[in-house]
Amino acid sequence: MLAYPSFSSSSTFDEESTLSSQERTAVTCGRWFSSLSPTLRHDILRRLVVKRFGDREQISQRGDEPEDWMVCAKGAVEIGTSTARGRPYTLTYVWPGVWFGETAIFGDCKRTHDVIACGETSVACMTQADLWRTVAEHTEFAQALLALQAKRTKWLFEAFEESQDVPLRSRLAAQILVLSRRHRDDETVDGDVRVALRLNQSDLARLVGGSRQRLNLELKRLERLGAIRQERATLIVTDDKMLQSIVAPAS
Repeated sequence: MLAYPSFSSSSTFDEESTLSSQERTAVTCGRWFSSLSPTLRHDILRRLVVKRFGDREQISQRGDEPEDWMVCAKGAVEIGTSTARGRPYTLTYVWPGVWFGETAIFGDCKRTHDVIACGETSVACMTQADLWRTVAEHTEFAQALLALQAKRTKWLFEAFEESQDVPLRSRLAAQILVLSRRHRDDETVDGDVRVALRLNQSDLARLVGGSRQRLNLELKRLERLGAIRQERATLIVTDDKMLQSIVAPAS
């Protein structure tokens, strides 16, 4: 039988640290969370404390102790770090309803990446103590967390495989498709999809693993092809099929 750390009391918080109705909807509609039993969902929600951040504020830093398990409730979260040579890169952007931060807790290690707010962002947090308490109280929770980790590992393997010997243009097109689907702005014009995240060229370069100069050239090529349009720090997808053909060209 697994032995979990024992804790004496649950966390308490004031009204300002609770989820707003919009934030609550974002959390509860997440695919993984909505698959849990009503009782487990209730116990997780009542133990969450909301922390709100401005654009580019640091949520946690590589090397920090893992105090919380988190879910994005509003805005977006950038997860990244720097290579051994000091070159920054972005692993992914987390959107509302997605949980993160459990790896360091389960691995009993320090945070492995920097976590930064992208735009006005809310993050709902469950303390490490409450996480273990909830695991001990709900048999299904441990299995659900294992499933979440398995899905995350599968995604990392796939991302690694796709990055091998893939041209920058294809990597960029793939990331733009992901951003347009996960961070889609509600405002669309004539079928065009506006990416809600405001990302400059340096942000995109860190995401696709290329220099800003090369990225700028590829963005201009995508614009000439009619696949995208740029409006300052906003990307607009104008031809989804064109981007798909660049990601997976016909043989």
